[in-house]
Amino acid sequence: MPVVDRDKIEAGFRLVLEGLGEDLERPGLKETPRRVAVLFSDLFSGLFQTPSETLSLIKGESFDEMIVLKKLPFYSMCEHHFLPFFGHASIGYIPDNGRMTGLSDLGRVVEVFARRAQIQERMTSQIADCLMETLTPQGTMVILEAEHLCLSMRGLKKPGVPVVTSAVRGIFLKNAKTRQELLSLIRSS
Repeated sequence: MPVVDRDKIEAGFRLVLEGLGEDLERPGLKETPRRVAVLFSDLFSGLFQTPSETLSLIKGESFDEMIVLKKLPFYSMCEHHFLPFFGHASIGYIPDNGRMTGLSDLGRVVEVFARRAQIQERMTSQIADCLMETLTPQGTMVILEAEHLCLSMRGLKKPGVPVVTSAVRGIFLKNAKTRQELLSLIRSS
C-alpha cells in the first residue's frame, strides 16, 4: 500500500519557506518542515483507505426505517488552494432488507473522504455513492455545510459564509415526502 513520503514533503516545504524569503534557521521555523510533513501524513491519510471497507453490515437486523446521523463535524483541505474547509455532515438513509451499518461506520466514511485533497461538491457525492454501492439502501441523502478558508482569507475575503451541498439518491430523489421528512429531522434541534 502506498504511503505518504514525509521526506519529500519536508524538502518541498523547505522550498516553500525559502521561496517566501524565510530564514530556515530561525528557531520558530527550524522544525516546521518536519512538523508539516507529519501533519500532512495525517491530513491526507484518506488517500490510502478504501471508504467502503469502513462499512460493515450489522447481522440479523430487519430495520427498514430512516436512520439519520446529523451534524457530524469534519475538516478537509481544498485541492485548489490547500486551505482547510470545515463544517458538519448530515447523512440519512433507509436500509433495504435490513442491510444497515453501525453509526460510527457512517462517520468513518466521511473521515476517509475528508482526509484527501478535496472539493466539497465531490466529497458530498462520493459519500452518497459509497453508501448506495456498499449498503444498497432504498435511498440516501448527504448534506455537507462548511466554511472554506479560501473564501475567508483570499478571493471573497468573507469569513463565516457557509457552503451547503447535497447529494440525493434513491427514494429521497423520487419521493418528496420522504425527502422532506429527512430534512425536517436534520433541521430539528
